[in-house]
Amino acid sequence: MQFSSIIANNLSIQEKQVENTLKLLSEGATIPFISRYRKEMTGALNEVQIQEIQTLFEKLNEFAKRKETILQNIKDQGKLTPELQKRIHDCTTLTELEDIYLPYKPHKRTKADIARENGLEPLAKILMKQNERNVEERALAFVRNNVSDTKAALQGARDIIAEWVNENEAARNRIRRVFTYEAVIQSKVIKGKETEAEKYKDYFDTKDLLKRCSSHRLLAMRRGESEGFLRVSISPDEDKALDAIKPLFVRGTTESSKQVELAINDSYKRLIKPSIENEFATASKEKADEEAIRVFSENLRQLLLAAPLGEKRVLAIDPGFRTGCKVVCLDAQGNLVHHETIFTHPPVSQQFEAKKSIEYLIEQFSIEAISIGNGTASRETELFVRNCTIPQNVQIFVVSENGASIYSASAIAREEFPDKDVTVRGAVSIGRRLMDPLAELVKIDAKSIGVGQYQHDVDQSKLKKALDQTVINSVNMVGVNLNTASKHLLTYISGLGPQLAQNIIDYRAEHGAFTARKELTKVPRLGAKAYEQCAGFLRIPGAKNPLDNTAVHPESYSIVEKMAKDLKCTVSELISNTSLQKNIVLSHYVSETVGLPTLKDIATELEKPGRDCRTTIKEFAFDSTLQTIADVKIGHTYPGIVTNITNFGAFVDIGVHENGLIHISNMADHYVSNPADIVKLQQQVEVTVIEVDIQRKRIGLSLIG
Repeated sequence: MQFSSIIANNLSIQEKQVENTLKLLSEGATIPFISRYRKEMTGALNEVQIQEIQTLFEKLNEFAKRKETILQNIKDQGKLTPELQKRIHDCTTLTELEDIYLPYKPHKRTKADIARENGLEPLAKILMKQNERNVEERALAFVRNNVSDTKAALQGARDIIAEWVNENEAARNRIRRVFTYEAVIQSKVIKGKETEAEKYKDYFDTKDLLKRCSSHRLLAMRRGESEGFLRVSISPDEDKALDAIKPLFVRGTTESSKQVELAINDSYKRLIKPSIENEFATASKEKADEEAIRVFSENLRQLLLAAPLGEKRVLAIDPGFRTGCKVVCLDAQGNLVHHETIFTHPPVSQQFEAKKSIEYLIEQFSIEAISIGNGTASRETELFVRNCTIPQNVQIFVVSENGASIYSASAIAREEFPDKDVTVRGAVSIGRRLMDPLAELVKIDAKSIGVGQYQHDVDQSKLKKALDQTVINSVNMVGVNLNTASKHLLTYISGLGPQLAQNIIDYRAEHGAFTARKELTKVPRLGAKAYEQCAGFLRIPGAKNPLDNTAVHPESYSIVEKMAKDLKCTVSELISNTSLQKNIVLSHYVSETVGLPTLKDIATELEKPGRDCRTTIKEFAFDSTLQTIADVKIGHTYPGIVTNITNFGAFVDIGVHENGLIHISNMADHYVSNPADIVKLQQQVEVTVIEVDIQRKRIGLSLIG
């Protein structure tokens, strides 16, 4: 692989690891499959590392294509020399490549082009030598046709010199260095837009050193700019920039030297600065995008892998004031068995009837848990439910309903519940999210789940790719039940996709439940490659072969069978007997294709077959004294749930309508670079209130106390 060494050096891994990973990817292997079942080939690289290899490889391919395009363009101009071809071939960055190409790049007619047409290039060359003492006299010889006087002649010559300076790689690199260390990003409100732009008040007149500007601040400024409220610029101190490049061109103090200096000033202001500013604006935006996408992806991963309640009978409530609370009852498989509307709050307050309904439904459907959406009227509804007469064993949970309205109006929801309205569908989703967050959230566009930061401002194609991969990794990390998984969940399984997922559902409907993984090969269009990629992530509880309900891949069944044979027992006995497992000597089963990493994974699976890697859900209750922001007291400590994590802090629901913010500086008594190192999404925390601004609806929180 021609790019393997570059990628290996960039990621500080071995070239062989890169070569093998790229080979597997080119053969159609997925990232979850490679990271789980090809550890010997990759040196046990994880999903993130494999993704980085794939991303870098794609970038290098694009870079190579750009080189070919540039070489062809210069060749078509008849200007491609062996030396230039070698320079282009040897360059290693896109910036360097574009600098080399700049003099040959097709462009609109410039001031320098006009000056050349007027025969002023010889004068420009004379000035650049900087030996001429009387430039006016020398310029007189060029006054003709469209050149009206010596002033116009010198101006034209300077236009040509300005272009030479702009196209000089050393000059551009020096300006880049100045921008790197000195550039300031400045934001100002556009005159007359102060009232409309109120939400950007923090950015009406602000300056940040670009290299220290956080991604969320940069994205906020750029959003304000795109909405027409702010004017944003990036620039270093002009004198420092000019001082950096003048020594490259100015020699002595002759009149011609002064002309060159004037041309440099013009070149910087008119050509170099706008160009480099655009470069840094693009680069800083890309960096901010990457950071925002990273935060969003990590939050999504945590949300998808949130602790499930499991197969329990659930009563779910989508709270509301005027329109009432939508109540649904679900069986242990998440099927809708009942729905109705109760009115517990003004303006239509029927608390007695609502209380009787809740108590009746809990008894009628043997409800084991209650799931309440965390939107409008959530706190009031939770307090109402807790005041009902509920059996002690029935747990109450408040569940994030971000994206539930998107789901309820989607084609997926209409397909599931064609005869139910959006309010019922939304309540069902709230209940199912408690039972299995992963299975329910995959039905919703990840961008609608609401755990991101400026998700609408970042590169949408990069965001979609990152979030899709996060969903894929999460689904395959957990694995799914082949006989109960929805089409939407199966779609994300390694090697499948929408069409094969639908084919599995159709096959299941026609032939009944799968009894063995190998039956998958009978599913239409599910060939050997797809089977290899998906089989290990699909579970069949109660299968004849107990390995079909584990993460052991069918290709490794023979290894487990050999282990059982050596211990003189069956595979079933080996799985159920931990003392037998302790007698396995893994080194005895190492071969040319199977190493200790795979064998250790097999041993772990035998110990806990079909285990769910997710944690166990814990019941949670808000402070009963809190209902609105007016109840929140500075200095008091309250229980809360982390609802969103950004790179400047974390938002926490403490039981009022406004989420509080733990700023990164209030997360620990030591420096914190990444809030995700301190808290996790949906984590239950104890927070101390340090600020309450009722007018702006802001609550400042601290983990320090």
